[in-house]
Order: sequence, then structure tokens, then C-alpha cells
Amino acid sequence: MSKEQEHSQEHASLIKTPQQLIVTVVLSFVIPIIIILMLVNMVVSQGRSGAGSNALTPDAINKRIAPVAGFDFVDITAPKVFKTGEQVFASVCTSCHAAGVAGAPKVGDNAAWAPRIKEGYEAMMNIALHGKGAMPAKGGNPSLSDYEIARAVVFMANKSGGNLPEPAAPAPEGGGQAAGAAPQGGAQAAPAGAQTAQAQQAPGQASTQAGAAQTPPAAPGNAAAAAAAPAQQAPSAQAAAPAAAPAAQAAVNPAGEKLYKSTCFACHSTGVAGAPKFGDKSAWDKYIQTGEDAMVKVAITGKGAMPPKGGAANASEDDIRAAVRYMVNAAK
Repeated sequence: MSKEQEHSQEHASLIKTPQQLIVTVVLSFVIPIIIILMLVNMVVSQGRSGAGSNALTPDAINKRIAPVAGFDFVDITAPKVFKTGEQVFASVCTSCHAAGVAGAPKVGDNAAWAPRIKEGYEAMMNIALHGKGAMPAKGGNPSLSDYEIARAVVFMANKSGGNLPEPAAPAPEGGGQAAGAAPQGGAQAAPAGAQTAQAQQAPGQASTQAGAAQTPPAAPGNAAAAAAAPAQQAPSAQAAAPAAAPAAQAAVNPAGEKLYKSTCFACHSTGVAGAPKFGDKSAWDKYIQTGEDAMVKVAITGKGAMPPKGGAANASEDDIRAAVRYMVNAAK
């Protein structure tokens, strides 16, 4: 009996309880899965670099040390290159005027643009510069100049049935020096003209001198009068030339036109709030009769709905006077 008992104990199972059976079954599934995953991870990770090594590549380093805001070097002495109307439209206006967003007239829609073109160029410029409804001033880009905005307005209007002329380019900043060089050129040209005149008069002078040799001398009184006549004519001619020059400069002073197109046209282009309309002779007549000084004083101090200096606080008295002259000349 002892030998049979010993033999039966040698062949007894290792799983003696239900809990051990459950654990064994679970491990038989989990362990193979873990081994398979480890093998896959080992095969895939053979081509990978060490952790964090990608952060040390030249491209990654350049991205980390790059400045937050980019910048470009610009030569401030170089002449300003103005954008064309098409370029301004593509960069600013196209977001609304290409699809007619927020009531904006769609470019190419002649019916939508017809009433605006009928109002005139000045009215369209006023809206473009100061904004209207959902459209901000200058389309939301204050860095654009008035000339560039004018180009964009003309571009869109002409694409939509209009026939507006291209706006005149603004005078260069060195225009005053260029204009001042004209008298020097004129002074240099004067001697040449004088020499030509002398050369043309030379035959006449020779004949006059020949005649004088045959003619008896004139009376002393006549000689004195003849000598005094050129002396009297010379100062008057010299006084007339300087007087004409300031008048011509005052009529074409570009500061007046610039101030009008940037500030004054907002009211005077359409006659808003009783302002005399630009070019309306009958509306300007009563103001012209008061004299230029009185009109300049009103423009500086303001009157009614017009603020002092028309809202251009930085404008000088000379600029205000030039703008008044510009509007008065347009009404004559």
C-alpha cells in the first residue's frame, strides 16, 4: 500500500484549485501577446535615432533661434515705389469687392457701380479714404498713400463700366529744389539770349552809328531825356518780373492741392454741411469778395460744422492759404 500511495503522489497535477486554473489560462494568452509586441517594437525601432536627437539638427536649431518677427532692410533714401491700382485691389480690396461682401459693389458689376461713378471721382475717393459702413478707412491698410488709393478706385471703376483717367502722380519730395533750379537755368540762358539779340541788332547798330556820324549832335536836353528813358524802363521791368514769379508760384503751389485732396475734399467736393462746393463759382463768389485773408482766417479758426484748419491740426498757415487759393482758382 505504501508503494501505491507514493506512485499516485508523483503524478499529481500542479493546478490544484480553480483559481490556479484561471491564472494559468490568462497567462497563456497575455504572455505571447507581450512577447509579440516587444518583437515588433524592436524591429521598428532599429531605424530610429536616440530620443531628443532630432532637436539637434541644423534646421531645428535655426527654427528655435529665429526671431519672432521678421524684418526687411529698406533704403529710406531710395524713391518710393507706388503700388498700381491692380496691386492695391489684389492686396486689400479683393476680399470684399471680388464677391460683393457686406454690400460692397462687385468689380465688374456695371449696374452696381453706375450710381457711384455718377456721383463722381471725388465722392468715391472720400468713401475710400474715410470708410463707409463695414469698410474701414483705406480698406484697413493705413500705410497706403492717397495716390495708391486713388489708383485702386480708378482701377475698380474702370473695370465696372467707368472711364476715369489715371490719377496724376504726386510731386517728388525734392520738387522744391528742382523748381528752384529753374531760375538758375533761366539766368544761364539769359546771357545766351542777350548775345543772340545783340548779334541780331549788330547790323542795325552799325547803321545807326554810321548815321550818327553824319548827323549833327543832338541837343543836350534831348540827350539827357534819351539817357533817362532806359533808366526808367529798367527798374519797372525788373519789378514786374519778381511780381509775376510769386503769382505763378502761388497759382501752382502743390501744397494747396495736397491739403485739399487729403482733408478739405471731404466736405467741399460734395458741398456737405453748407460748404461751398469745389468748382462752383456762384457758391464761392460771396467768399471771394471778402478777400483771401478773411477766407484764410475762417479756415484756420473754423466756422459752423467746419473744425479749425478743416481738421488738419498739423497744417501750417501757408498750407491753409495754399489750399484756399487752390479752391478759389478752381471756382474762377
